Amino acid sequence: MRTPHVVVVMGVAGTGKTTIGPLLAARLGVPYAEGDDFHPPANIAKMSAGTPLDDDDRWPWLDAIGAWADGRAGLGGVVSCSALKRSYRDRLRAAAPGVVFVHLAGDRSLIEDRMAHRRGHFMPTALLDSQFATLEPLQADEAGVVVDVSGGPEAIAGRAVTALAALPDPPA
Repeated sequence: MRTPHVVVVMGVAGTGKTTIGPLLAARLGVPYAEGDDFHPPANIAKMSAGTPLDDDDRWPWLDAIGAWADGRAGLGGVVSCSALKRSYRDRLRAAAPGVVFVHLAGDRSLIEDRMAHRRGHFMPTALLDSQFATLEPLQADEAGVVVDVSGGPEAIAGRAVTALAALPDPPA
């Protein structure tokens, strides 16, 4: 990739966005931003209590991520963001037209097991069903790739780099 992409690492909770994002950014030589850091405290409190966010909760969060991505246009960057619905990805693309998505996807039982064993994260396993119910996978007309989350983090990041390399360069 001659011109670095701004990559949004997306997927349901537990797919490894926070683990794969920094690995991918390091391999691409661009900065990483943790999408959860863009959430206002009220969103974190709501999710910590086991209550799914609604669209009104998500719009300011998506706008903040979109602004970060737009600021990295032409420079490249990687940011994690669940981006579960097409409308969320459309909002990110409206803010940062050149973004591409890496959809981390995998077997629900694997993802649930990983969530059950992680420590220090506010998202409870109980919200996984709502995440899968909300998920609208990438469509053929969306710039992005789907990457399987089986295996270790290095293998997943490697698959993501390989898949991204096959995408056309973003507009200058």
